[in-house]
Amino acid sequence: MPTSRRNPFEGVTDFVSELGRMRTLGIHGGEHGGESAERTHASAWVPATDILARGDDLVIRIELAGVDPEDVELLFHHGVLTVSGTRASLDPTADDGVEFYVRERFYGAFRRVITLPEGTEAAHLDAEFDDGLVEITVHGAVHPVETTRIAMADRSRGATS
Repeated sequence: MPTSRRNPFEGVTDFVSELGRMRTLGIHGGEHGGESAERTHASAWVPATDILARGDDLVIRIELAGVDPEDVELLFHHGVLTVSGTRASLDPTADDGVEFYVRERFYGAFRRVITLPEGTEAAHLDAEFDDGLVEITVHGAVHPVETTRIAMADRSRGATS
């Protein structure tokens, strides 16, 4: 069978974080006026993330506008990359008389958990922070994948053809 390039993250990219984000939007809507409670890892905001192939390298770009690079932590353990940190909240007392009509930017803790392709080691990872964008390169992580069709026996009674 011919080899083909496929998305190594199909079905495994940060499913739990996306469910949390959708839950928050469902409960509070897209235009809630402010944070009603302190965010935890379970309710952290989820930064926008792109995952792409550049040659043989896998590139992960995470948008962290307004986040200080000192407040970002990258951890790699057992094939899983965790990007977490905090975007400092605006001090509500700094602007007396300010009343938000729409507040769509999230503050506080954030976390992205991304399962990397099998065989990835810490030595394969490089990371840069540039003007609010974290770019993580996983060197050599994009490989053609050979697909093997598995035969399935039909043992059901009265099988139709």
